[in-house]
This record gives sequence, structure tokens and C-alpha cells, in this order.
Amino acid sequence: MKTDFHTIDEYILTFPPETQQLLKQIRATIRNAAPEATETISYQMPAFKFGGKTLVYFAGYKNHIGFYPVPSGMIAFKKELSAYKQGKGSVQFPLDKPLPLDLVSEIVKFRVLENLEKAKTR
Repeated sequence: MKTDFHTIDEYILTFPPETQQLLKQIRATIRNAAPEATETISYQMPAFKFGGKTLVYFAGYKNHIGFYPVPSGMIAFKKELSAYKQGKGSVQFPLDKPLPLDLVSEIVKFRVLENLEKAKTR
């Protein structure tokens, strides 16, 4: 698998068609929730930035879509994310279940507000 990505499109194209569809869904959901955010590749994963700070990352894997809302997003939505396998700053959405796109949208909007608040204090 290629490991030097320059765009999210390039990243998504490395996955099987079914996974590509899920990655496109999560990308579109993030875009809709944060239309002013910019897309980038960070740590060789798709990421969205707003106000110069990362909002969220996402990534495709063999059996799941990884979603990385940085620790504050994980903490703020602990109850809602409890149904999913988690790591320190990540949550895993299984490929064989519908993506919780409404929840992803809520988390992204929360992160936008958080970044706006941080920008005010700079």
C-alpha cells in the first residue's frame, strides 16, 4: 500500500470500492459539518483543519474506519461513542455496520466551536 499521500482523493483510491464509499461518506459528512475547514493529509491520514488547528482525522483499515476526533472530542462524546471499540484518541466504526454519520457531524461541529474558542484566547 502506498504511504506517501498528497490528497484525500489519492488516499481513498487505495482502498476496495466498498471501503472507498464509506470513506467518501465520512469525508462528505465532515465537509458538511465544517464547510470552512481545509482538507489535508497529516500523519499519512486524511485530516480536516480549521483555524490552523486539526479538527479530526479519519482512516481506512481492513475491518473498520478509524475516526480521530482528538482527545477532547472523545471525552465530550464518551457516552455516544461507548458502543464502538476505542483507542486512546480514536474510535473504530466497523465496515459491516452503518456509519454513525449524525454523530460524526455533531463531533465535528463541537470541534469547530472548540477551535473558535481557542482562537479567541490567543
